[in-house]
Amino acid sequence: MIRKITLACLLLLAFNANAQQALPIYLDDTKPMEERVEDALSKMTTKEKIAMIHAQSKFSSPGVPRLGIPENWMTDGPHGIRPEVLWDEWEQASWTNDSCIAFPALTALSATWNRDMALLYGKNLGEEARYRNKNVLLGPGVNIYRSPLNGRNFEYMGEDPFLAGEMVVPYIKGVQSNGVATCVKHFALNNQETNRHGVNVIVDDRALYEIYLPAFKAAVQKGGTWAIMGAYNKYKGLQACHNSYLLQDILRDEWSFDGVVVADWGGVHDTKEAIYNGLDIEFGTWTDGLTWGRSNAYDNYYMAAPYLELIEAGEVGTKELDEKVRNILRLSFRTTMDRNRPFGSFGTDAHAKASRAIAEEGIVLLKNKNSLLPLDIKKHKKIAVIGENAVKMMTVGGGSSSLKVRYEVSPLDGIKNRAGNDFEVVYARGYVGDASGDYNGVVSGQNLKDDRSAAELREEALRVAKDADIVVFVGGLNKSDFQDSEGNDRKELELPYGQNELIRDLAKANSKLVYVNISGNAVAMPWEKEVPAIVQGWFLGTEAGNAIASVLFGDVNPSGKLTFTFPVQLKDNAAHALNAFPGDDEVTYKESIFVGYRWHEKQNIKPLFPFGHGLSYTTFKYSDIKADKATVNQDETLTVSVKVKNTGKRDGAEVVQLYISDTESSLPRPIKELKGFEKVYLKVGEEKIVTFSIAKEDLSYFDDKKHQWVAEPGSFRAIIGASSQNIKGDVRFTLK
Repeated sequence: MIRKITLACLLLLAFNANAQQALPIYLDDTKPMEERVEDALSKMTTKEKIAMIHAQSKFSSPGVPRLGIPENWMTDGPHGIRPEVLWDEWEQASWTNDSCIAFPALTALSATWNRDMALLYGKNLGEEARYRNKNVLLGPGVNIYRSPLNGRNFEYMGEDPFLAGEMVVPYIKGVQSNGVATCVKHFALNNQETNRHGVNVIVDDRALYEIYLPAFKAAVQKGGTWAIMGAYNKYKGLQACHNSYLLQDILRDEWSFDGVVVADWGGVHDTKEAIYNGLDIEFGTWTDGLTWGRSNAYDNYYMAAPYLELIEAGEVGTKELDEKVRNILRLSFRTTMDRNRPFGSFGTDAHAKASRAIAEEGIVLLKNKNSLLPLDIKKHKKIAVIGENAVKMMTVGGGSSSLKVRYEVSPLDGIKNRAGNDFEVVYARGYVGDASGDYNGVVSGQNLKDDRSAAELREEALRVAKDADIVVFVGGLNKSDFQDSEGNDRKELELPYGQNELIRDLAKANSKLVYVNISGNAVAMPWEKEVPAIVQGWFLGTEAGNAIASVLFGDVNPSGKLTFTFPVQLKDNAAHALNAFPGDDEVTYKESIFVGYRWHEKQNIKPLFPFGHGLSYTTFKYSDIKADKATVNQDETLTVSVKVKNTGKRDGAEVVQLYISDTESSLPRPIKELKGFEKVYLKVGEEKIVTFSIAKEDLSYFDDKKHQWVAEPGSFRAIIGASSQNIKGDVRFTLK
């Protein structure tokens, strides 16, 4: 018996040894990545390769079943996992287990100015994607905030390339720690929705490299993103999804990107350009993801049968095809074929808690005259909440980022949750905006229909306001067409639905008025001087109402800062001052590098609220700003430090901002540019030293004649501020 067992064991060991020897290199995860890629590639037929580079359904592309290489499954989006749609239609699949946790829109995340929050966001969102078996997350977006009318600004990270780059890197690392690829979008120059498929962007190289590319570069070189999504627009007359300048010269050659380039849905227009100019996977041809297109058309995609026919006819070779497949195989080995990736989790309380924490840190206190906030429940026993946005779901709508959520707490419900039995909350709608609840196939289930006239709604709101101790008006934009929504740009900077007039009337009815602005964009506030307290509330996701309430009542001390400038009027924005938005078939970025606060400072235009602005319920004192040397060589690093002390009566956090000013430049440069920031948490009376390291790259500009970055010797200022306008001091130094 013992002999039989021993013999069986020996046979088993021999079998295992032979099996290991027979294991193909591409399936052996102990082998180097590139060996595995080449081995898998060598075993594939041309038809299998062609199949791999285009979609097979609305959100998936084929693997190679014969070789055990799985399909790739994509999902929107940047702030929540999109509900399932049918295989070949945009209709919802009506699953009962795909209700996600919605995270704050990326404007809110970037307003935290907190890299740790970006990492938390990415990790939790990646867990949701992984659990749903998606291996590519179609986000985040890092297109620069050029105009406040861009309907898709709420999906992006603001007007400053340094801030966007710093915030996107930990987001990417968090998502990809789950074995899910980020697909950073939309590369590049996708700064408007008007004529988004056809507009040709004309921009000088300095603006391209200094403003519009740095966040993408950080995503590739520091974040290590595994995928990039092409944009809809054109650059130099070529569609961005198959643009050799962007995808080959910059992305591959200059930045050494080794991941996969995915077309935005409907972004491919030409087979040969797609072959030669750097695209890897084609999706959504004949539809932009929002509208209907040809069904069962996948074999007729530009990179499907037409490509194969060109190969079989000898008109094109397979060199480019092999390179595309190599990029896709790397994606597979990093995601679906990584045996050690975690399983993820979905719709959990832990994710909701993380979403709330991010939302609370992103809320920005814009104005707080006479310390009206936080609300004092001892003084304010009756609170009037007014406005449609106090009850309207904001996780639904906006285009491809529309979500089916496990739940969403409205601002009204958040305030009621916080009230308990301590005070009375009364509600009046005030106006009717968009009463519908069906966006991009996702139905909110809300019935906001109201047949009352505008006069009746206004009369009710004013009556409620007069009878309350304090009024909280929750207004702003929504995610309907021509507001904060994909597919169309806003028509004006003003608030819609007659809100300006209503706010002015409410301010007269009750001087204790708090305005909470729900939007992903700047809005005009012609009544700003009449309203004592203003809060920027963003689109905050699942826990929106609870987060807003926690800030209004002081359970959380606000610490968010603006990531874009609020202009007083539209013509104060550079693109509109120069009549350079949205253009027709072409749009020229006439303002060049002077975007956002750079333009306001160059033209000496006072903003309504400046970039980097955000108040707290406590106060901070800055002191002892100094540098470790007065002169620095090109290969050296300068350290700048500042002491920050909490001098108020509440624990709180401050975002300390470092700007660099080149005082002797031979080329036009902004008055100053953000080059560092740190969020510091301080207890009452606590003081900390915040330090920044300044390297050559922080002092450089892009020389478009030499096509290289140049740090020009001369005099510089390192400027410390609590915003781009609230400057606390500076130190001068010389670069040799």
